[in-house]
Amino acid sequence: MVSKNQKKLIKSLYQKKYRKQHGLFVAEGKKVIKELLEANLNLQVLYTIDLSVFDVSKDIMQVISEEELKQISFLTTPQTALAVFSIPESSKPNTKGLVLALDDVRDPGNLGTIIRLCDWFGVQELVCSKQTVDCFNPKVVQATMGSITRVNINYLDLEEFLRSEKSTTEIFGTFMSGDNIYAQDLPENGIIVMGNEANGISQRIANTITQRITIPQFGIAQNTESLNVAMATSIILSEFRRK
Repeated sequence: MVSKNQKKLIKSLYQKKYRKQHGLFVAEGKKVIKELLEANLNLQVLYTIDLSVFDVSKDIMQVISEEELKQISFLTTPQTALAVFSIPESSKPNTKGLVLALDDVRDPGNLGTIIRLCDWFGVQELVCSKQTVDCFNPKVVQATMGSITRVNINYLDLEEFLRSEKSTTEIFGTFMSGDNIYAQDLPENGIIVMGNEANGISQRIANTITQRITIPQFGIAQNTESLNVAMATSIILSEFRRK
């Protein structure tokens, strides 16, 4: 049985301030939890409706009913299990190779998808502005499908970081008016900046960009204002890797 205090703690972890206060985050679903366990993240407690699914110590695993799982789940349709993990420490960003930077991306689904894209395209470093949605938000963790364990994510003063790297690293920014990405000789190393869903890259970050790039629009009507940031990221990373 899940106690009132346990329920209160789990529900509090939906908010960033309490995740930071307790150093904990929530993951749901068999696949996501198994990925986190395989990455040796520190499991605090696991609640499951099926004891046979996970190979963890019985001391930190509780079998609960489907009704209890619904009471603590963040999902509309709970997925077998919910686990509470310690938030791991991030290492300092390694700017050798391709680095992705996010300027105020707010949607959890977008961030989760972008983390999966980093994993897919072998981008090990993701640098986020402090205003970007927290990567340990339950919706982000769910959307990453375990890729969060294979990408080093840092939250920092993005402008300061980019200015410190500008002298030694080319910084690419995605804009509606930029150089056609399909016509560029793209390097293997560099920092790619993706902007906010509604406003794109902010002016202070734009001032640090050394090359502006764009994904050209080929549609005849040209009524679409812009691409979703996660969709644009997939195209940009694919093109960098293809080159």
